[in-house]
Order: sequence, then structure tokens, then C-alpha cells
Amino acid sequence: MAHMKPLPRIGAATVTALLVLLGLAAPAPAAGPSAVPPVDGTLRAYHISGVYVSGVSSGGYMATQLQVAYSSRIRGAAIFAAGPYYCAQNNASQAVYGCGQNLWPDYLPTLEADASLWSGYRWIDPIGNLSGQPVYVYHGTADSTVAGSLTSDLASFYRHFGASVQYVTGPAGHSWVTPYGPLGCTATASPYLDNCGTDVENAFLGKLFGGVTAPNTGALSGTLTRFNQSGYAVGGNPAGLSMGSKGFVYVPASCAAGATCKLMVALHGCSQGYDAVGTAFVDDANLNQYADTNAMIVLYPQATASAVNPYGCWDWWGYLGATNYPIHGGAQVETIMNEVRSLGG
Repeated sequence: MAHMKPLPRIGAATVTALLVLLGLAAPAPAAGPSAVPPVDGTLRAYHISGVYVSGVSSGGYMATQLQVAYSSRIRGAAIFAAGPYYCAQNNASQAVYGCGQNLWPDYLPTLEADASLWSGYRWIDPIGNLSGQPVYVYHGTADSTVAGSLTSDLASFYRHFGASVQYVTGPAGHSWVTPYGPLGCTATASPYLDNCGTDVENAFLGKLFGGVTAPNTGALSGTLTRFNQSGYAVGGNPAGLSMGSKGFVYVPASCAAGATCKLMVALHGCSQGYDAVGTAFVDDANLNQYADTNAMIVLYPQATASAVNPYGCWDWWGYLGATNYPIHGGAQVETIMNEVRSLGG
């Protein structure tokens, strides 16, 4: 694949160094009870008006990969605690040293050139689709895991292609920021949900949708469905892709009854999936509350730990051994898009 660097052999020491860098090497505590008890089921199609994506840490990198690869389908993104598209450049050392503390500067023009080149090859959707798309980027000033210059580079990458970027800083640690977070604002610890006394979801959903209605602060009225990811996984084996056997989708009652709804793909970070913290991210990301009042379905794909990915990260540096991980054909990208298509997106 042109302009893609060969993938070094990723040994246990390199993986450990990467996860220590990401602040995610500590075991996660047991998760609390689900706010909405999930029911087992399958994905079905709804009336979807637009697809959006959000994510934190490795989920932030994957969210950008999805949006850039499928910009004709994904209309906007909200990214917490992550750097620019293709930051690791299919290179484990770059992931360790470049995509945490930004120790390899002046790489942004290369990433922008690669995206333009791949668009010309049709490996990703036309890069011009990003022009005008809303993007919300959040950096926590207490985040010692991902340098602020990296999130700035992410914002610069999007602006280079004409996206409408809102870049925000706050006092958080390396985390998803939510008023339902069980941790203090500056924490970097499992389950990576920090409460900073602010409603960041209101801000980013307002940016993506052009306006947002106040959330449901009472009992949720929708249905949380736990579905088998095997039917959507490339090759039919999610475990072989370091993805969990189960994923989740929250569907408000109005969407289930036939209303036209938006679809938000929400991507957890390392050590934040169902196998690590149960439904903590699903319950407390403050997305289901907004889903009820804003005609929004929320899809929660799940990564899981494996021999090449011991902390359940999304593949943003090529740990599956394939160079196409950030473009059309990437195994995790295509699996998530299969789930999106099955929901009508």
C-alpha cells in the first residue's frame, strides 16, 4: 500500500509500553448495575437521517478513521483525548512515542498528504466531503497521556480539509467527560469517566446537530439492546478482530415507533469496553439521556482484549497486522460500518 510504513513486530514489551503511556495498564474495577437493563436481540433498520461518530482515546482515533474513510456517510464527529488521522502511521514505535507526547514533530503535512493521496486512490471517500462538516475536539488540561499539541494537530488536520472545528479545553484528565462520571474531573483511572461539573455532551451535540434539546434527567424511556457482533464482523469472528462478542444499541421509543432519527456511533477507549467495565460507558456517557429527547439512536460497538491487544483498544496503530486498518476494508472499520448499515445508516 503506497505511503504506508511497514508494520514492526509488536511484542509484549511494546504493547505494555504503549498502554502504560496511555495510562491504561491498571485493572478495571467491577462495573455497577445498568441504568437500563439490556435485552438480547438483533439490529434492525430504522429511519436514519444522518450518521455521526464520537469517541475517546483509542475510540477517538477510531472515530476519526471512520469519519475520514466514510465521510460520505458520517456527517460529523466529536473526539476526546486523541490525535490526528493515521497518527501512528502503521508503526508501533510512532504510536508509542509520537501519538502520546508528540515526540516526533512536523508529521502533520505527511498525514494530510496521505489522506489526499488515498482519496485519489478511492481507498477512502473523497476527502473534500470533510469541508463544512462539524467536528468537536476536546482536550483535558490534566491529561498527561495525550499532549495538547496532538489534539491541536487533530483540529488542524480537520481544518486543513475545510471542516468546521470547535476546539475546546477543560480541566479533565484522560477521559470521557460526563456529568454522570464517577470520578473527579482531573482523574485518569478506570472507568475513564470524569465529572467536571459540566455537560460536554450538550456542547458537542449542539455543535454536530446545530442545536440540541435538554436531556431526559429521569428514567430512560428507550430500550438498550445487547446484540451479537458476529453477524457483522468481517469474517464472522469478532474475537479474531479483537472485538467483543456483544455490542449495544440504545433506541428511544420514538425511533422504535417509526420517527426519523439520527444515529450516533459512540466508541469507548482502552480498558473501557463491556468486558472491562461492563456497561459503565454505555450507561454514563450521557448519550442515552440526550437520545430520548433528540431522536437519536446510539450504537456502542465493543472492542475487547486479545493477545495482540491486551487492554481492549481499538486498532489505530495496526495491531491486527493489516495495513488497511484506517481505510476502506479495514476489519474493524468495516465491522462497525456493517452495524451502521444494519441500523439504516
